[in-house]
Amino acid sequence: MSASDRDLLDLAVETARDAARLVVGMREQGVDVSGTKSSPIDVVTEADTACEELIRQRLLGARPSDGFLGEEGDDVAGTSGIRWIVDPIDGTVNYLYGIPQYAVSIAAARGDEVVAGVVLSPVSGLEYAATLGAGATCNGQPIEVRRPPGLEQSLVGTGFGYETEVRERGAQAVARMLPRVRDIRRQGSCALDLCAVASGQLDAYVEEGPHIWDYAAGGLIAIEAGAALEIWTSVVGHDLVVCAPALGWSEFSDLVLACDFLGVGSA
Repeated sequence: MSASDRDLLDLAVETARDAARLVVGMREQGVDVSGTKSSPIDVVTEADTACEELIRQRLLGARPSDGFLGEEGDDVAGTSGIRWIVDPIDGTVNYLYGIPQYAVSIAAARGDEVVAGVVLSPVSGLEYAATLGAGATCNGQPIEVRRPPGLEQSLVGTGFGYETEVRERGAQAVARMLPRVRDIRRQGSCALDLCAVASGQLDAYVEEGPHIWDYAAGGLIAIEAGAALEIWTSVVGHDLVVCAPALGWSEFSDLVLACDFLGVGSA
């Protein structure tokens, strides 16, 4: 089944809105941890599972030949050449505690290339979206990265993952970076942090440990807003997501290396 990138985005946006209503409704009824993943603090709630199931049913109901990769375990091979990459709730710990910084993230990839994506923050109502080569928007209005202010004036987003050694390594790298930038923000959602770079609310972002479902949609949105995004491999084989405005990419990526976010010094 063929589809334009715009068609894929329209389906992703409609589905994300349904999913957002579901997770908000479930949050109002109370949320409990239903399981864990990489560590005892890497939690899953019933809302994560229910939301992913809703998204899978909506997307594959409309396009049954597509593939599907979801954070909570759904991995469906497809035959159409399109694969959906989904994080039902990016920022589950925030969601669990009632902190509004979480999002539904849905991306569509044609082959290995992400061509459409939406990141919807249910509480704020911010809906970031992009298609390949057509720019990025927030609530339908075009967005673009902030002009790089220089490292010493840069506000940088990061995160620490949930495995002990990753957290220790990340904390050490952030401590090395902090004196060299304006400040650091740890907000708890990779997808929303990438969208914050896209909209100029952050100057850059770096984190070891996100998975493709965390950054597929947000990464496309950032790139279409004028950012450069690269996925490096840390010393233990984890993805290291590095994102900054294209005009300031070299300066920021050099700083990431100098602060040893890859963990080479700890090997």
